[in-house]
Amino acid sequence: MLSNLLFITFRWLDVIDILLVAIIMFQLYKLVKGTVAIRIFLGILAIYLFWKIVEALQMELLSEILGQFIGVGVLALIIVFQQEIRRFLLLIGNNSIFSGKRRSKLLKLLSYNETKKEKLYVNQIITASKNLSSTKTGALIIIDSKSELRYYSSTGEKINASLSSAMLESIFFKNSPLHDGGAIIENNIIVAARCILPVSENPDFPAHFGLRHRAAAGITETSRSIAIIISEETGKISIAKEGRISYNISIEELMETLRKE
Repeated sequence: MLSNLLFITFRWLDVIDILLVAIIMFQLYKLVKGTVAIRIFLGILAIYLFWKIVEALQMELLSEILGQFIGVGVLALIIVFQQEIRRFLLLIGNNSIFSGKRRSKLLKLLSYNETKKEKLYVNQIITASKNLSSTKTGALIIIDSKSELRYYSSTGEKINASLSSAMLESIFFKNSPLHDGGAIIENNIIVAARCILPVSENPDFPAHFGLRHRAAAGITETSRSIAIIISEETGKISIAKEGRISYNISIEELMETLRKE
């Protein structure tokens, strides 16, 4: 019986291989945790592990059937997990390996023809935020510094107007048809308003936040943008970055954050 198991060899490289796969699987699990996709993920993982066990035991017929099923299932996985795959790739892109000076050098090589970014008109955003807060006018302002939100800007009404406090206030005026959704700012241009944004699926997201705050967290989870939220109920100002929300900040804190970013 022992001789029948001699075909199973184990090297130190296999330990590294298993460890790396475990890390990747854990990261994928964190992305789909708390969503409907978690059940699909666990089901596919169970089938894949069963296939590898059958393959190791040299059960050729069953291994062939499961192998064909896995091969076809890859296409289905891409469709089912498209949002999670996007988030996973963004997680890799936002990793510290690609941050700082190394990311700047890499982006210069890959985006040599990118339009030069202008310095953000912070004062215009601050004035608009202050006035909207004082009148308890709900608003969701997205600052896109990396040109990553062109898909979401296409879901709203094209504005392409120069950034100004008056324009932002008119967009979010309560009787304006553009006040729902988010306004996206890129390179000191209000690109679009009434944009449909993805909401955060984080199960730990505070329940007392409304849809506007959840959308701010969602868009900053999937991009390197910054979102400013004005509460319609309280007039309080919040800011979202990387899916995290700093609630009820002052005008001074908002100014400091924008200038630093």
